[in-house]
Amino acid sequence: MQSSPTISLSGLGFTWPDGTVQLHDLTASFGTGRTSIVGLNGSGKSTLLRLIAGELTPSAGSVTTSAPVSYLRQDLGRTADATVADLLGIAEKTRALAAIGGGDVSIAHFETIGDDWDIGERALAALAAMGLAGAVTLERPAATLSGGERVLTALAGLRLASAPITLLDEPTNNLDARARGQLYDAISSWPGALVVVSHDRHLLDLVDHTAELRAGVLNLFGGGYTAFAQAQRAEQEAAERMLRAAEHDLRTEKRQRIEAETSLARRARAGQKAYDEKREPRIVMRQRVGSAEVSAAKLRGVQDARLGDASRAVREAEDRVRDDRHIRIDLPGTSVPSGRRVLALAEPFELELYGPERVAVSGDNGVGKTTLLNAIADAVAPVVFRLPEVAYLKQGIDDLDPVVSILDSVRQVTDAPPGVVRAQLARFLFRGRTAEQLTAELSGGERFRVALARILLADPPPQLLLLDEPTNNLDLQSIDNLVEALDSYGGALVVVSHDEHFLGRLGITRRIEIVREGGVSSPKSP
Repeated sequence: MQSSPTISLSGLGFTWPDGTVQLHDLTASFGTGRTSIVGLNGSGKSTLLRLIAGELTPSAGSVTTSAPVSYLRQDLGRTADATVADLLGIAEKTRALAAIGGGDVSIAHFETIGDDWDIGERALAALAAMGLAGAVTLERPAATLSGGERVLTALAGLRLASAPITLLDEPTNNLDARARGQLYDAISSWPGALVVVSHDRHLLDLVDHTAELRAGVLNLFGGGYTAFAQAQRAEQEAAERMLRAAEHDLRTEKRQRIEAETSLARRARAGQKAYDEKREPRIVMRQRVGSAEVSAAKLRGVQDARLGDASRAVREAEDRVRDDRHIRIDLPGTSVPSGRRVLALAEPFELELYGPERVAVSGDNGVGKTTLLNAIADAVAPVVFRLPEVAYLKQGIDDLDPVVSILDSVRQVTDAPPGVVRAQLARFLFRGRTAEQLTAELSGGERFRVALARILLADPPPQLLLLDEPTNNLDLQSIDNLVEALDSYGGALVVVSHDEHFLGRLGITRRIEIVREGGVSSPKSP
């Protein structure tokens, strides 16, 4: 009888060549069922998947898998000459089939095909199951697929491979609502052991177990993300109560220590005065001084022990309380009066914005959502009227100079003095010497916060903000930070996103869905 597929981590550690420790002494196991790995950007989630997949070698400990592993990378890439068959992982077999069909009966072709003579038909069926029937052929160049189509095609390849263990790294990135539905259905019935890294809250509630990677420790929880988050909140409330109680006890012990020292000093002065005035025989007074010193030493020892215990209790309580920091900023310069026309766009679609509207743009992959944002942002686009203070945060954060510090990166867009910029950066969670880090040293979430600070702290500040899939590759804490920052933004906002949970928190005032009918894309109000 074949045992269930498992992944075992034993004292697992990984250090990058530059000496940066990414993972340290992880011990855990994942079995049959669906497990999500959550954690802050830079905590090592993708690194852990690469170690399980065998792409990286542990620096310490071991990773053991009991069965073959399939792995969906976060970045699928765009190889120029790759086809859909390559993305599915069946290119060698389809080429061998084509060669045999053309009369080449080399034994190597038969060995390549094995028992998979129907691989083409099964591949097309797998694509159809992902909602790609008719839209994707095996010969189609992979570079012509949209980001969502590439992800769904790669997922179809994983289902086709039927590996007992599957790893998915941010599979919902670039997926439209329809494609996400296909993915959710696939994950709900995924066979074997599935481990997924994601920030998609709906997906995270489809799993059986949640594993949080935090400060180099992997904590396992039975249940989806919503139940996990509720348990964490309850745990944090208890930890904060324990910390307040421990701090109160420490203050009490410090006060009692001061009172004890005051009492001892008073008694010592009284004894010295009696000794000086020779009220009793000197030998008796010496005995009393010795006894007093012994008593004082015992009292100090007891007080020191109690004070030490109280200090340790505070430190232990502090360790249980998370340092989840929040963005708190004020952006009065971004305000737009209600009713003021912010934008009148003629092509590719007619679009007008007034005042501090918050518009969500949705639609299937490839219908022109990013094209619309590019038209708004492009100075040469046929825009009838637009404000000059427009900022555009694209899907990829690729405009940060890697050899420039966070501080200098933001100073490039504002004339504010360095001290003022530092104070502003502190509100974006870059405090003290952290502001002097080079952007090349930052995690994805940190780079996103720098890009956001460059936009919102610019002089003049933007009164029209464009966001294209801003939650892609962001951890849940970074998404919270983005929502917090946008709470203070008073201008008009146009956001393209498939993340309904994120959109629900933004206070969206209008929705536009771009649809394709007869090969032509056009907007409509859903």
